[in-house]
Amino acid sequence: MYTYKYPRPALTVDAIVHTQKSDQIYILLIQRGIEPYVGKWALPGGFVNMDELLETGCIRELKEETGLVVESMKQFKTFDAVHRDPRHRTISVVYSAQINNLAEVKGGDDASNAKWFPVSNLPEMAFDHEDIIKEFFRNNN
Repeated sequence: MYTYKYPRPALTVDAIVHTQKSDQIYILLIQRGIEPYVGKWALPGGFVNMDELLETGCIRELKEETGLVVESMKQFKTFDAVHRDPRHRTISVVYSAQINNLAEVKGGDDASNAKWFPVSNLPEMAFDHEDIIKEFFRNNN
């Protein structure tokens, strides 16, 4: 394994999965089962494994935390604010997928719950995820 003189940031992926029902856009969120922000809602996602591509990691995390399986995702943007995660320096690459319906989901892994929310009525969010969601829908409408 490598040993580096300088600290390295952690790399994560987050999933924006959305659908439309009537005139409402819904987004899939997970309720965090662990700290930081236990009980708060967040985008499904997590740390990338050393042996996987970013999109693969995002699809894996989505399945682990919600039970939802998607074939592919589209890269949206990288978020790199220095203090976006209270644990350590974390950079997140955000992916998106639009699906055709409000699929059945269930919290799993480190997510205590998974649920669809109207984008117009988001719950209290963890990290910078509310800002990420707002930016995504501002740029993709």
